[in-house]
Amino acid sequence: MGFAPRGPGWQGVTVVAGLAVTCRRVVHIYRAEAGDVVALAGVDLTISPGEMVALVGPSGSGKSTLIALLSGLMRPSAGRVTIGTADIGKLTDAEISRLRGTEIGVVLQGASRNLLPYASLSRNIWLAQTRAAGSRGVRLDDPERILDLVGLGGQGHAHVDQLAPGARQRAALAVGIAAGPGLLLVDEPTSQLDTSGRDEVVHALETVNSERGTTIVVVTHDAEVGARLGRAVTIRDGRVGAEGRDGQDFAVVAGDGTVQLPPEVLGDFPPGTLFTVDRVDGSVSLFPAANAEPVVRQASPKE
Repeated sequence: MGFAPRGPGWQGVTVVAGLAVTCRRVVHIYRAEAGDVVALAGVDLTISPGEMVALVGPSGSGKSTLIALLSGLMRPSAGRVTIGTADIGKLTDAEISRLRGTEIGVVLQGASRNLLPYASLSRNIWLAQTRAAGSRGVRLDDPERILDLVGLGGQGHAHVDQLAPGARQRAALAVGIAAGPGLLLVDEPTSQLDTSGRDEVVHALETVNSERGTTIVVVTHDAEVGARLGRAVTIRDGRVGAEGRDGQDFAVVAGDGTVQLPPEVLGDFPPGTLFTVDRVDGSVSLFPAANAEPVVRQASPKE
């Protein structure tokens, strides 16, 4: 993995270059006595170094599960997850822990889960940096500079429990980037914030990305956040269902050749509907077959 100082004021400070993210046919199954639950059913996703991506979709669609797999908090049941050059499924627990402490920053849902409320902001950042500095043997940035990066400059001595909700979430981001990771994973950073607080957090993410080149993946229910980040990947029924880029929505061909139709289309054409496929001059059109009833496949007892 490469390290490089980025932006003005970073001379001598080591920051991991933005990391690429690749998912190939990723499946994750939660085992339970009442029955297994398939959270992800074949996710194919490629994120370039330095890109900002929002994972959007309804509750239970698999967004947070995907974030957990990218961070190494869980292993995929099948398929491959690669961060930079590291295949998450092939790493030992110790290697994953080291990766998460240095090259992958994780901000869990709910700012308080990422912070020590009785400590100052500078102390929170220093604690996050200590392990990384020893592991990589590099110089990390001054806590005050990191706080300035997320819009909390001059507040290093403030305690977490003294902050407003928006500032507390930005403090959580500061801890997430304290070790200079190349990949920052953030789960629902604006879910409990008003519009002003949301804009503060998104601006902080944009600043981190532009100044450090950090690859950022954000789970969110907020379509506005997805639009601000530039690329929004919709997770639906455990798969990549669609993508939004620069205000335009696209269907996505999965690795197995399947394409999820938009929900409004499925309302008119339920699963099992027969279509003819017409391809002319590089364009593909679907036409419902005349007088054809939908074919609904029944699962066998073994499935």
